[in-house]
Amino acid sequence: MGEPVILEAVRTPIGKRNGALRAYRPDALYAKVLDALLERTGIDPGLIGDVVTGCVTQVGEQGANVGRLGVLLSRLPKEVPAVSLNRMCGSSQQAVHFAAQAIAAGDVDFAIAGGVESMTRVPMFSDIGGGFHTLNPELGKRYELVHQGESAERIAERYGFCREELDEWGYLSHKRAARATEEGRFSAQILPLEGLDAEGRPFLLTRDEGVRPDVDYEKMLALKPVFRENGVVTAGNSSQISDGAAALLLGDREKALALGLRPRARFLARVVVAGDPTLQLLEVIPAAKKALERAGLSLRDVDVIEVNEAFASVVLAFLRELGADPEKVNPNGGAIAHGHPLGATGAVLMTKLLYELERTGGEFGLQVMCIGHGQATATVIQRL
Repeated sequence: MGEPVILEAVRTPIGKRNGALRAYRPDALYAKVLDALLERTGIDPGLIGDVVTGCVTQVGEQGANVGRLGVLLSRLPKEVPAVSLNRMCGSSQQAVHFAAQAIAAGDVDFAIAGGVESMTRVPMFSDIGGGFHTLNPELGKRYELVHQGESAERIAERYGFCREELDEWGYLSHKRAARATEEGRFSAQILPLEGLDAEGRPFLLTRDEGVRPDVDYEKMLALKPVFRENGVVTAGNSSQISDGAAALLLGDREKALALGLRPRARFLARVVVAGDPTLQLLEVIPAAKKALERAGLSLRDVDVIEVNEAFASVVLAFLRELGADPEKVNPNGGAIAHGHPLGATGAVLMTKLLYELERTGGEFGLQVMCIGHGQATATVIQRL
């Protein structure tokens, strides 16, 4: 049995919808981070046994196995295989799990796990004709299938979260992300890319485009609810529609050391759970509990926690149920601030988690993501 470790992680800046990264086809955007891994590590590209790629809306420019197309556009040899998977928002976190499992099983010595999503060029839900109406009618007889935004509203109702509490978390996400950006905490993990400004002029994008350093809390309070007329979920306390890509190089620990590569973290737990497809976003709670149990840790042992900010109500429910320290949760902001390029976000958060553990000298990190239709992924890593 091999011991999978993380050797390198890199991500693009996250672009706003119709923003700076709008001209990049998703396969070309993904090729950028694949090449960056090769350049940063100096690994022989021929040693990569597989490329596992998360992507949610696999249609149009993201169809035809976008991971393989990214490989063919990169410096990786054509002999390197690739597969694309869709576990919705947890897709590239699942890609990391699958790549680690392949290494642990001895199937490959090195693998790349990543994700890509251009929500500008391939709109969300375009793989199902734009909405739930194309799903099997039998599903509707068994379950109440609702938009995730409605689920976020129901979570807020269940826990009694008011509009101000949700907006306060959204405000905090922007302030934390802006601070992290200004202090250069993301600089090493971000691959600068040539982007286009609003007038179509090229410029070098070096930071996440959606972060608002001058976020105005009063303006956030004035935003109208999105999913209910008198609801509490708004654009200000929900994740942004975004474009981006990220990738991690994983390898067997002994093989990596033999090549002079530095293992940066190892896996203590990899978990996926499923539950209620209606109140579909709360599975982060049992997923986190299960992952910590497998790792033999308590939440107090964990130094950094990344909970995907699909909606503020999900993070607040996580905090309420598990009693987590808010200072440890998304310390550099989350998807409300930097955006949520669906299939890429899992690898983005894993990259952020790794770098934050290294920056602070922390040892244990937890990543957990809610997933549509009632699933969640969770990972515990240990910095080496």
